Amino acid sequence: MKFNTLNIIVLVGLIAIVGVITMQLVMLNQAYTFEKKELGEKIHFALQDVVNKIYRDNKNELPNTSPIKKVSEDYYVVNVDDVFEADILEFYLKNEFQKVKLDMDYEYAIYNCGSDEMMYGKYINAMGVKKNDKLKCKNCFTKRAGLVYYFAVRFPQLRYNYITSLQQYWIYTGVLFLVLVIYVYSVILLLKQKKYTELQKDFINNMTHEFKTPLSSILIASNYAAKQEAIESNPKLSKYLRIIIEQSNKLNQHIERILSVAKTESGVVSLEKKEFNVVETLDLVKENAGLKFDKATVTLQSSSPDYLIKADEFHFYNIAYNVVENAIKYGSDRPNIAISINEEHKGLALRFTDDGPGIHPDHIDYVFDRFYRVPRQDKSEIEGFGIGLFYVKKICELHGWKISIHNNEGNGVTITIHIPKSSIV
Repeated sequence: MKFNTLNIIVLVGLIAIVGVITMQLVMLNQAYTFEKKELGEKIHFALQDVVNKIYRDNKNELPNTSPIKKVSEDYYVVNVDDVFEADILEFYLKNEFQKVKLDMDYEYAIYNCGSDEMMYGKYINAMGVKKNDKLKCKNCFTKRAGLVYYFAVRFPQLRYNYITSLQQYWIYTGVLFLVLVIYVYSVILLLKQKKYTELQKDFINNMTHEFKTPLSSILIASNYAAKQEAIESNPKLSKYLRIIIEQSNKLNQHIERILSVAKTESGVVSLEKKEFNVVETLDLVKENAGLKFDKATVTLQSSSPDYLIKADEFHFYNIAYNVVENAIKYGSDRPNIAISINEEHKGLALRFTDDGPGIHPDHIDYVFDRFYRVPRQDKSEIEGFGIGLFYVKKICELHGWKISIHNNEGNGVTITIHIPKSSIV
C-alpha cells in the first residue's frame, strides 16, 4: 500500500485509539482484580470476627488454623467447633458485615448434627429484607466431611456486585469502543469517497482531453473552409460554417471550464500572484461581454480609477467574466449588469448586480455547488454544466477571499466578492 499523508494519519489515529482502549482494558482488569481482593478480604475479616465472638461466648480458645474455608468465589464454610444459636449467628453476621460496609445480599445455612443435613437459615439483602424467594437457593449448601459444628455463607450476587462496582470503568470502555467503531466506519467512508473522487477526476480529465483533440481539428478545418471563395460566395454555406465555428468555440469554453474545475479540485492549480489594476481588468471584462452579448448592457463604476491588488490576474479575469456571463444568461431579454468597486473597512467589495428575475430562496444557497443549475421559468433547458459559479468560489477560496450572493429588493441578484486588505497593494 502506498503510504501518503492520509494513510499515515489514519494509521496513527487507529494505533492511538487501539492503544488507549488497550490501556483501558488493562486498567479495567486491574480494577476488577483489586475489587475481588478487597471484597474477599472484607468477607474474611467479617467472618473471622463472627468466629471470634462465638468462641468468646463459648469460652473456647481460638484454633491455630483458620476456621474459614473459601470453597468458591461466593461460597464460604466456617468451622466454629462448638454449638451456637442460629439467631445469634444471624445477629453477628449482620453486625460484622455492616462494620466492614459489605452492602451485599447473602444467605446462610447451619449444619444440623441430628438430621445430618444443612439447615437453611435466611436470605438477607442489603436493604434489610429477610426474604427473597426468587434469589434464595436452599440446595446450594452442601455438607462438608470432617466437620460437625459449622455454618456456610453464600453471596448470590457477588459477581454482579463486581460489575456494578466497576460501572464507571465499563462506561469508559464502552465509550472508547464506540469511538473506535465510529472512527473505523468514518475512515472506510473517507477512503471510499476518496476513491470515487479520484475516479471522477480521472474521468473528467480524460474525457475533456479526448474532446479537445477532435474539437481542435473541427475548428481548424472550419476556419480554413470559411475562407474559401466558394463558401464566401454562398450565403447559406457561410452561415452554416459560422454556426459550426461558434458552437465549437462554445464547446471549447465548456471544456476549459471543466478542466479548470478539475484542476482546482485536485489542487493542481498554482496561483501566479502579481500586482495589477483591478479596474482595468474589470473594464476589459465589460468590453468583452458587451462584444459577445450585443443585447446586454454592462456598466462599471469605481470610486477610484486605480485599485491595485495582488492576485492571479488570469483567474481573476475568468471569475469576473463567469459572474457577468452567468448574470446575462439568467437575465432578461436585454439584461443590465452593473459592476461596482467600493472601499470597505476590511478591504474592497466587488459587486455584480443584474436586473433579472432573481433566484428562488430554495435555490440561492446552492448556486455555488458543483454541477448545480438553477431552474429557469422561461426555459426548460439550461445552458452549461453548472460549474461556472463553483469555479468562481474555488478561485476565491484559493485567494482567501469571501463571496456572497443575495436577492435585491424588487428584482435581480447581487454577487459580492470581498477582497481583504492583505490582497490590496
